[in-house]
Amino acid sequence: MSTPRVIEGEPNARGRKVAIVAARFNDFIVASLVKGAQAAWLERGGAAGELTVVRVPGAFELPVAVRRLAGSGRFDALVALGCVIRGDTPHFEYVAGECARGLQCAALDSGVPVAFGVLTVESVEQALQRAVSGAGNKGAEAMESALEMAAVMARL
Repeated sequence: MSTPRVIEGEPNARGRKVAIVAARFNDFIVASLVKGAQAAWLERGGAAGELTVVRVPGAFELPVAVRRLAGSGRFDALVALGCVIRGDTPHFEYVAGECARGLQCAALDSGVPVAFGVLTVESVEQALQRAVSGAGNKGAEAMESALEMAAVMARL
């Protein structure tokens, strides 16, 4: 009985070209996600000057910037960061849903991995829990995912 060939990637930043696209809306949360992603980049062997950070107004604008970057051919992976907090209107569903759909379409259309680091939460407290420094920071987790997927894609 033979064993299957397993293809996996290591989250290594050396030699990778990655961009973070981050919303400014709810920046008191998103700034911590960006810091977490940048820290993960450095921990995985990336140099600060090799990382591109693009800021857009809000989560709804993330997909168009991500699509442009993915189509440029300059990046191995992208990290989308934002924070959508539920309010009293259906605005949350529109913004969160279209953001997720647009980011997924950008990844599928381009073949460039897009890590989804957009918090979709019920409250500021939930957002703060996911943006803490250190373990549990969803920006750092998104960067790790992007780096791993870049390695997988390079092996496919």
